Amino acid sequence: MMKFIDLDNRWEQLVLALVVLVFAFIVSLIIKFSINRFVRIASSKLRVDPTKYKFLKNAVDFLVYLIATIIIFKSIPELDAFGNGLLASAGIIAAIVGFASQSAFSNIVSGIFLVIFRPFSVGDRIKVGQLYTGDVEDITLRHTVIRDFENKRIIFPNTVISSEVIINSTTSDEKVCMFVEVGISYSSPIDKAMEIMRSEGENHPYFIDNRSEDDIAANVPSVTVRVIQLADSSVQLRASVWAKDPSTGFAMKCDLLKSIKERFESEGIEIPFPHRVVIMKNQE
Repeated sequence: MMKFIDLDNRWEQLVLALVVLVFAFIVSLIIKFSINRFVRIASSKLRVDPTKYKFLKNAVDFLVYLIATIIIFKSIPELDAFGNGLLASAGIIAAIVGFASQSAFSNIVSGIFLVIFRPFSVGDRIKVGQLYTGDVEDITLRHTVIRDFENKRIIFPNTVISSEVIINSTTSDEKVCMFVEVGISYSSPIDKAMEIMRSEGENHPYFIDNRSEDDIAANVPSVTVRVIQLADSSVQLRASVWAKDPSTGFAMKCDLLKSIKERFESEGIEIPFPHRVVIMKNQE
């Protein structure tokens, strides 16, 4: 008879644990739904930064399931005794957990600092270090997700991205100045080559005129072309062309490199390539 009572108790405890987990799942869904609804309503009236809300949803999940776990431990005597035993040996466990979770805790703290100081937000286009460029897709308790131009997800631990140099292209002004550099031979006419580069830049559909009223009054060209270097085998020219954002700027630069080369070929302007002179000594 005692065995049946124990079996019934175990089933009750299992059902209780399942009910608590299901309830936690439903509460988490309701809270996340409420946050999403608030963001949608507010974004139609205000310029709402979604970064803090995505981070808040991840934090809510963690807290809800943590509370559910504590309730389950306290409701089941065996688990409660096990938990008390763990607390009794808290010194050793704290040392082990502290050592094991040092990196995770650092990532959480770094994630909180990212949300508070906001060097970037969800949706911004950033460059991390010298290698990775993409759009910020999510900021979680542990890591930041960036979607690059190949639609791949690059996942950075928050401690790593906090210590890197970050170039944010969309913090306040998305306009970007693209440098289009081409080398011409020393025998080619510089003024003609500069005029071709200026004309191609101004005629591109993605080009925008970023001059101020004073620049326009002073007749400053909308596309500036300058000689930036007298290299070993070429004269380096640079055209500064403005676009509305980094994506269109990159496409514009690729188009201009092609169209400028074609115009140079039709106008007889040479784009040189390095030459080497090899001297062979006579061998007996």
